[in-house]
Amino acid sequence: MQALQQVFVQTDEKSFHATRREVAGQLEKCLPAVTEMIDDAEADVQAYFAFPKAHRVKIHSTNTLERLNKEVKRRADVVGIFPNEEGVMGLLGAVLTEQNEEWLLQNRYPPQHSMAEIEQTADNDVIETPGD
Repeated sequence: MQALQQVFVQTDEKSFHATRREVAGQLEKCLPAVTEMIDDAEADVQAYFAFPKAHRVKIHSTNTLERLNKEVKRRADVVGIFPNEEGVMGLLGAVLTEQNEEWLLQNRYPPQHSMAEIEQTADNDVIETPGD
């Protein structure tokens, strides 16, 4: 499945589309379900290229979110039973605050200047509706 990995490591949309078509063509006869999955995921993977290159390194995987969810679950299991919803929210707030501090120190957030680029692009792409 190394060929399939090549689809996801492309650096631009043009090479992504070319590689995806090539790999899908190779797999179509022997693994039609995988080919269908590749075709279905095209829009999702293509959305990745809408972000600036500086952000792609930060969003290429959901491992960070999965670890955060595991930590919340682990701490909830330690507590066991919560007396009310505020107790759950307090624990969640503490875990998220702690994680935010760690991510700030580790420079896990996308660069601020590229966030401004995204915001500017989004403002330019806003479509005005009639009556505005």
